[in-house]
Amino acid sequence: MIDLKILQKDPERVAKSLAARRSNMDMAEFQALDARRRSLLTEVETLKGWRNAASAEVAQAKRAGRDVEVLVAELSTLSGRIKELDAQTQEAAAAAEAWMLSLPNLPHESVPVGAGEADNLELRRHGTPRSFDFPVKDHAELGQKLGGLDFERAAKLAGSRFCVSWDWAARLERALISFFLDVHTRENGYMEVAPPYIVNRAAMTITGQLPKFSEDLFKLENREYFLIPTSEVPLTNLHAGEILEESDLPLAYTAQTPCFRSEAGSYGKDTKGLIRMHQFMKVEMVRFAHPDDSYNQLELMRRHAEDLLERLELPYRTIVLCTGDMGFGAAKTYDLEVWLPAQNAYREISSCSNCEDFQARRGNIRFRPYGGGKAVFAHTLNGSGLAVGRALVAVLENGQQKDGGVILPKTLRPYMGGLEVIAGMPRSPTGRT
Repeated sequence: MIDLKILQKDPERVAKSLAARRSNMDMAEFQALDARRRSLLTEVETLKGWRNAASAEVAQAKRAGRDVEVLVAELSTLSGRIKELDAQTQEAAAAAEAWMLSLPNLPHESVPVGAGEADNLELRRHGTPRSFDFPVKDHAELGQKLGGLDFERAAKLAGSRFCVSWDWAARLERALISFFLDVHTRENGYMEVAPPYIVNRAAMTITGQLPKFSEDLFKLENREYFLIPTSEVPLTNLHAGEILEESDLPLAYTAQTPCFRSEAGSYGKDTKGLIRMHQFMKVEMVRFAHPDDSYNQLELMRRHAEDLLERLELPYRTIVLCTGDMGFGAAKTYDLEVWLPAQNAYREISSCSNCEDFQARRGNIRFRPYGGGKAVFAHTLNGSGLAVGRALVAVLENGQQKDGGVILPKTLRPYMGGLEVIAGMPRSPTGRT
């Protein structure tokens, strides 16, 4: 949520931000809503002042033994009007707040202005995509031929955009998760957290999934609970409504959780394989930072994600998202895109964003400065460290061999019991050799 003072005192800045983000929201709509709210508030406060004066006059008249019937009738009429205006004021305030909750964050001054993906700014590339002397297979074909990925049985259980992982594929997913968490907790200073996978409406609103993106969420029937689309949601909400100490900052948390997304609006895109699933595993990084330090923390988080890709020996590129391609709550976002040979393209595997105080204002997440004084909103940051399914895709496609096997990155082999090459399952899912 944007600071109300900015909306009221610098509407041109907000209008410019909306234009840069290619948003169809109109700043004039908020100004009309806010003007009505303030007008009603002024009127009702004035009437309440008159009511207080009238009540005192009635009391004084009673003490003096005068007839107060007319005064009491006027007071009753005044109270009725105040009740009406109170309801109208609440409605106007709710309308203004609803508008504010649908307003995207203001982009940082360093974010390139652009309409979409084509206007993103590439910063650097790491690693050289491998040349193949045989026809490249995609991860879905590789995984199915090696017996590890089973989309057909998953469809029986849950429908499309799900997968059952067998044997080496299940182990590889677990190996990636353990590797990511070990690096984050042992080397990068993150505290591991095991949060709930179901959260309430308030938690979703604080991180910005609601009210704007409700169609992309899985909601429990007849309950105000939602399956998390990312562990950013529970991790960021850990300190909702709290006042931290400045000495606590920065705080760094990591968690591995399943993520649940309806993928509304993506039908026809990436229908084959693990790229766009309704359920997938991800290791998340979340940081709470001092406003003066949050962009240093963003660079640190980006490097943490890049380092994982480098250890996995995967070519990738780092880009800065433009205003038109950036997420709703982000002030600045780095995307890391890993090279996928079968697509002959780089695809997103991590987004690292600084939300500044956008989420903290929604969640009232503050810290008390050194020496006391008024509590200040913290800055919140989040990043994928990394998306596990897409990492598995990249490992399979980049490590594939002419004979159909897959060479594993050296850093994963200890997590796979020393296995160097995936050559298939020792037994089929039906139990036959």
